[in-house]
Amino acid sequence: MPGFDVNAARAQRLEALGRAWTFELDGDTFELPTELNRSVARKLRDLDDNDVDGLFHILLGESQFERFERHDITMQDIAAVLDAYGKETGLGLGED
Repeated sequence: MPGFDVNAARAQRLEALGRAWTFELDGDTFELPTELNRSVARKLRDLDDNDVDGLFHILLGESQFERFERHDITMQDIAAVLDAYGKETGLGLGED
């Protein structure tokens, strides 16, 4: 029985999803990664469950997060972004 080729599976996912998932807010476009490496996963794990700013800061990176902070985004907007992101990438962030 052949083994599982992690690199081939990753390449297939990236081909299907691309490297980034985008969302638009007030005419400003932001990119979130479609794959999270272990160091990002560790940073996310260490966040408080309600640290929305911390979550977006890690995922967006410094320059995108500075732009993101300028917007008046509601918690309902954030929930909608995270829901769409999870559905399209298979990454369940902000879920119980």
